[in-house]
Amino acid sequence: MRPGFVDCHSHVVPSGDDGAASIADGIELCYLAAAGGTEVLYATPHVWPHLTLTPDREERIVEAFETIRERAPLDLRLGYELTPAAPLLAEDPRRYALEGTEVVLMEVPFTGSARPLIALAEHVEAAGLVPLIAHPERTEVVQEDPDLPRALAERGWRIQVNASSLLGRHGEETERLAWEIVEGGYVDAIASDGHRLTRPARVEEAFQLLRARVGEEAAWGLVDGSALSARPIPSRAAAQGA
Repeated sequence: MRPGFVDCHSHVVPSGDDGAASIADGIELCYLAAAGGTEVLYATPHVWPHLTLTPDREERIVEAFETIRERAPLDLRLGYELTPAAPLLAEDPRRYALEGTEVVLMEVPFTGSARPLIALAEHVEAAGLVPLIAHPERTEVVQEDPDLPRALAERGWRIQVNASSLLGRHGEETERLAWEIVEGGYVDAIASDGHRLTRPARVEEAFQLLRARVGEEAAWGLVDGSALSARPIPSRAAAQGA
């Protein structure tokens, strides 16, 4: 029997961002994720340029996280999702790594250039950590340059696509780009990016589509936590000799 899913990107811990609004909502989101087959769930509060991880905010996040973890029906772990910003380049990125891993989750800016993302990923890599690039399919720069995910993956950086994108919940263009990235072999993880009760985890639904389009083994490789390994993971395109 296969283990449950490992979801490396969610916002189930209230943190002052646009994720769960309360402890109760966070617990319910965990139950919904578990019911959909998730066994390990990473809570990844946003670190935005206008909402940084101050000591006070970090203390409140950790307190909320511990409260939810005690009642969650799955293995809840903590990390952060970074929006690229110049001040992060002066910090030790280990502070933001996904718990128990050497992986740092960061998002492609929704608008503007990819240069801040590349600078942050290089900073993370220089610290001996692995960048995991979140939902490129939802961004303006990838819509303008669909080849960017391949270029990022070829640098050894890992790529995460949202389950909701594969399901068409962010529009047809985002859905098309998400599948192009997956079927091109440049994706290492599918994650929920679940935010609120109106936007819960949908990994199980996306997994069923993945099984049909890329096959059983490839589909499992995108949801089993392989992307969080410290060892280098060759892209699927490279593994296939593409």
